[in-house]
This record gives sequence, structure tokens and C-alpha cells, in this order.
Amino acid sequence: MSESWFHREFLTPRRLAFNVFFYGTHLAIFAYGWYSQQVNTKLAGLNSLKWSVWSSRGAGLVLAYDGGLIFLPMLRNIIRVIRPHLTWLFPADENIWFHRQVAYSMAFWAMVHTTAHYVNFINVERTQIRPLYALQIHYTQAGGITGHFMLLIMVIMYTFAHQKVRKQCFEAFWYSHHLAFFFVIGLYSHATGCFVRDTADPTYIPSFPFYNVEHCLGYFSWRFIIWPFLIYFGERVWREIRARKPTRLSKVLVHPSGAMELRIIKPSFKYTPGQWLFVQIPELSKFQWHPFTITSAPEDPYVSIHIRQVGDWTESLGERLGVGPAMVSSMTKDAMMGKEKGSDQGQGDFVELDTTYSAISLPALRIDGPYGAPTEDVFNAEVAILIGAGIGVTPFASILKHMWYRQKRNTLKSLRRVEFFWICRDSPSFGWFQSLLKEVEAAQADPNFLRINIYLTQKIGEDMLWNIAVNDTGAEYDPLTLLRTRTMFGRPDWNSIYSQMKGAIQNGSYLPGSTSQLSTKVATYFCGPPAIAKALKEATVKHSDSSVNFTFAKEHF
Repeated sequence: MSESWFHREFLTPRRLAFNVFFYGTHLAIFAYGWYSQQVNTKLAGLNSLKWSVWSSRGAGLVLAYDGGLIFLPMLRNIIRVIRPHLTWLFPADENIWFHRQVAYSMAFWAMVHTTAHYVNFINVERTQIRPLYALQIHYTQAGGITGHFMLLIMVIMYTFAHQKVRKQCFEAFWYSHHLAFFFVIGLYSHATGCFVRDTADPTYIPSFPFYNVEHCLGYFSWRFIIWPFLIYFGERVWREIRARKPTRLSKVLVHPSGAMELRIIKPSFKYTPGQWLFVQIPELSKFQWHPFTITSAPEDPYVSIHIRQVGDWTESLGERLGVGPAMVSSMTKDAMMGKEKGSDQGQGDFVELDTTYSAISLPALRIDGPYGAPTEDVFNAEVAILIGAGIGVTPFASILKHMWYRQKRNTLKSLRRVEFFWICRDSPSFGWFQSLLKEVEAAQADPNFLRINIYLTQKIGEDMLWNIAVNDTGAEYDPLTLLRTRTMFGRPDWNSIYSQMKGAIQNGSYLPGSTSQLSTKVATYFCGPPAIAKALKEATVKHSDSSVNFTFAKEHF
């Protein structure tokens, strides 16, 4: 049975602690803003409007708090540095989730603040506590102008940040989200104009800000919330400087199903397995940065990423390199046909762009990163379960290669077993990392250390089924992947998989030398669709107990 919303939010200790702190601080700040306005005798005129002005003041103070808070999870470099040391205190890998929670809070309190102010302005006009019309306050004073300006930006940003819009047109999300710069200008100038004052009319003076601030009784919250923005702005400047360090695209490999492997040379770039980076190709767009997982290992002489052609930007890159949809379709068709037994070729064949004898040149590019990811902690667990769906296998390419190197050096720390699951919709997708898996599988000194589990979820046609049957008979290698591990068909039953693993750990057959009295940490790392992530998280929670602790972490960008 699926985990209920109530159980997730209020019966999970860490989530309950977050909710109490996050929403508790918001309600406390709202109450403080309300109370401070209500008991201020200097603002007796405004207080005659009663609950509407008290609500607007309280909600405005909460919005100021959120205006500073929303930048904290975007301090990617700071999070990357502190992440390895403070993951026990807060979920650093959930920074995007926290960013969204703050955004949802801003949307709610903006509605409260705006509604209360509309009532305020109508009552100001009705009672004439100030000689103004509501339209004058709305559209001629700084508070009204900046308020409506920020509302417009919020509508645009929230609309294009929706999951469906972001997936179908990432460019719209990217450009609209950078309106945040203008939003903060409105936020920090919203209190100008001295709307909250102890006189009916402001006392005007000839110099800036053209009124006597002694009569202004605002909270001046911008003095406190501007610091997160300044730190964020400084980090963005540093990222721009770092991204401009010498970078060169050295090689492009094209795999079946359209995955392009870009190999990049940047001596100043240092990373750990599982991390990711941003890529910009000025020839395609001077402003867009797209996130990709690093698929090479730190021991490799290059930095590689795999890019699947599924959107406008990635397809434009394919066309620019001369490996657009037409060539990809041809490669995929060849891979779908299968290879005859005895052939020295297979699913892992790729095409390397040869710029020496062709008119195609490699474009200039810039990379920004690296940034932290949950899989950095893989060597801290006794058992690691790596699960990738489709192109979601990319974080584990780097991990598996790095494990290979560490096995040679005998520096695996506490890691004793690795279960690797790869779920693909179609057989050509196996070509993305087939050669890597063959090398890793063949290099295993301990056959029990790494177990590869590959699942094919596509519907098998009669021709393909016959080809598999003919080539599989008596073969040492699987005809689809050319691995010793046999391909399984259909979707994995996660509850059954975790139940069997738990039983094997408890009876001592999975980890030789372990006993059921000791707690075994089994860390699950996943990259792929939310539906699978939900099923995996439920399975880890269901089968965890005092003897076997299953943890779950999902890759986020």
C-alpha cells in the first residue's frame, strides 16, 4: 500500500521536524508582524483599518523572510563543500525540493499579502484616513508599482517552472527563471515610498529619498534578507570566472539510440564520482546552461558526459555535429536487427566523429561545476544498490569505473557488495554503456563483489525473440548485451528483491562473516522517473529494521 500523505509528513521524524521548524517559523514571523503593527500607537491611523492592515504587515514580513531563504538552496558551491560533513544534519541533496517549498510558501503568503492590501487600499479611499484614491496607491506609489511588478514576474516564473512545461521546453523555464534578478530589485525597493508612516502625508524634502524617513515605520527587513542574495550573486560571478578557464571538446562518440558521448579536456576541473556539471555551447546559446551527470572516472584523462537527443537544445547539438535524428535512426535500426553469433561487433558499437577528414568541426564549450550528488557516499555503505532507468544510468557509469580502479588499489573502504540494476525500454539503449560494463564485469577479481541485473521492459517482437533464442543457445554471453549476465524481461519486483536480500543478509549468506545481531547498512541510489523512485522508497522503508537498514537517495539536478 502506498505511503499516505499524513504518514509521510507527520509520522516520519525528519519530515515532521522540518515541518515544525519551517512552518513554525513562518507562523511566528507572521504573528510578530501582526502584533508589532497592532500595538504600535504611532500607527493608530493605519490600525483603524484593523485586520486587513495587520494581515498585510504580517504576511509582508514572512515574504521578506522567504525572499532571503529562497536563495540558500541555490548556493551550489557552498552546499558541495559542506555536504560531506553535514548530511547528518540536513538533506543537502534535497536542495531543489527545499527551493520549491519556499516558492510554494511565497505563493501562499503573496496571496494573503496582496488580498489584504487590496482591502487596505479600498478602505483608505472609503475612510479617507489619507487623502488618496485606491488607484493612486496601486499605480502611482512605489509600493503598489513594485508589488504588481513582482506579482507579474511570479506568475511568469511559476507557470514556466511547472514540470510539464520544463520538460517540453527547458529554454522557457531557463530564461523565465532568470527574471528572479528583477524580482529581487522589486523586493528590495518595495518598502520605498513610506507607505507605513505616522502621518497622513509624507514630509517631503528636496534630496533623496525625497521624504523624511523619521516618519517611516517600516520593518526595513531588506537589511537582513539582502545578504543571501549578495552571497548568491558572488557565487554566480565566481562560477562565471571558473567556467571561462581553458576547456576543449576533444572527442564525440555517438551510441545507438542517439546518446552522444562528449569527452572534454579541462585540467583545472576536479571531481568525485557521481557528481554532475552544467554545459554551455555558445554557438547554440550564449545564455543556456544544461545539467549533465559526469560519466567518466577521476582516473580518466578526460571528463565525459552522455547526452540523449530528446529536446530542442540536444537535437540542435546533434545536428551541429552531423549526427542528428537521421543518423541516429539508422544506428538504432541496425542495433534492433541484432548481430549474428560469432560477429565481433555488438550493441556497444559507436561512431566516433572524425574531424580530420570531414567538414564538421567540434564546437567550443564551457563547463561549470562540479556539483554534489548522493552517490558520493557510495563507499560509506556495506552494500550499495545502484539503479538506473534508461539514460538515468549515467551517474553509475562513473561510479562503476571508479570502483574498478579502487578494486585494483584495494581502497574500497567499507563497501563489500554492489548490486547494479539497469532498466531499459528498448535493446539499443544497452549500447550506451555496454563496452564499459563488459570491461568492469571482466575485471572482477571477486565475482561476488558486483552483480549486474539488466531488465528490458519493451514488448518483444517475433523476429527479435527468434534471434535471441538462436543466439542464446549454448552461448557464454547474453545476445542482447554481450555480458555474462543474462537479460531479464519485464519490470523488477522491488518488494521481492529487497525481501530476498534482507533474508540473505540476516542468515549470513549474502555477506560472509556477518551476523544478524549487527546492523548492516544497504544504501540505494537511483536516477530515473519519479514513479520508480516512489516504489523504491516504499520498498526500502517497508523492509528496514534494526538488523538491516535500507536507505534511499535519488539523483536531483
